[in-house]
Amino acid sequence: MAVREEPLENIPERGAARVAFAPLSARRLFVMGGIALILSGMLFGDLFAVFVPHQNAGRIGAAFESALAAVAAASPAQVPAAFGRIGALLENHGTKLDAHVHMIGFGYLALFLALLQPFIAFEERAKRRLAWLFLAGAVLLPVGVFLIHYVGLAYSPFRAIGWASVAADFGGLVVAVAAAGELLGLAHFFASRQSAPPDALFSDRSWNGRMLLFGGTLLILPGILFGAWDSAANLWPQEARERALLVAMSSDASAGRMPSAEAALADYNRLQASKAVRIAAHAHIIEFGLLALLLAFLQPYVFLSERWRRIWVRVYLAGSVILPVFVLCEIRLGLVAGGIADVGGLLVALALLGMLVGVIRYTGTLDAVREGS
Repeated sequence: MAVREEPLENIPERGAARVAFAPLSARRLFVMGGIALILSGMLFGDLFAVFVPHQNAGRIGAAFESALAAVAAASPAQVPAAFGRIGALLENHGTKLDAHVHMIGFGYLALFLALLQPFIAFEERAKRRLAWLFLAGAVLLPVGVFLIHYVGLAYSPFRAIGWASVAADFGGLVVAVAAAGELLGLAHFFASRQSAPPDALFSDRSWNGRMLLFGGTLLILPGILFGAWDSAANLWPQEARERALLVAMSSDASAGRMPSAEAALADYNRLQASKAVRIAAHAHIIEFGLLALLLAFLQPYVFLSERWRRIWVRVYLAGSVILPVFVLCEIRLGLVAGGIADVGGLLVALALLGMLVGVIRYTGTLDAVREGS
């Protein structure tokens, strides 16, 4: 990757941001930690999408068939075992999904807190401690959630809570304490009636920032409209259809009509798959839009040549469209659409990695400037 080496003084928006992005400052920690959390969450989400949902769906379907067969054979003792397997599979799916979502959500919050740092009325040392505290909890919670399925209740002094759950809850508490500290600092700033400090991030008018603001807005708008339409058109009819299929499965199995029960189960699985892809498409396009808005303000800290900065912006926006569109197409196109959606997610991850490299290079340049001054 070619990088144009330019003194910071020759790059207006970056030179103005030098003081606000001092070595090991709270803002720097939030920016680098936030991007790293989002990138890690996305990569984990891609691996999760490849290796967990489809396999789990097949196993859950097989467990449902076992439960229906037990009902048809008048063997009620086997039904709890089948539903126990379903519960374990749902826990495996749910904990991985929660870890993925929390990691990315904490990354978004870290980037937002980075923007707020000039308005936090604490000394830099206190703000830096809050940043480390936040990032520690933001890592501990998703790791603890991920381990819940594997650790279980082993060696736990509690009857219903395992050590992984305790670690996850403690991580959440740490994040809450750090966020409360940031909120307190913000309240002190407004209570002191200080004027807003100059901040290069809010005055940046570069092509990259404007394109990310424009693209992020365009991503969020169709995401909201699609979610509103889907809720109005499909929510209540789908819930009624789910209840009808569950009743049909139970009655057909009890009467020994296994082909009809299995057909109802297949319809139920297809209904759940359709619901899942619509929710995923709706959530991802809005999330990518919000992330684009946050990244727009952070472009002065991406120390790459203008050519590479524009490349990463274009790659990010392209992946942000490809992923949700082809997730939505999975019902009709199957694994082909899923593979293209994964490519879209990879493009977003590559763009984030490129921007993170730019932030790290900016960090090194600032350190060199400070040491030489």
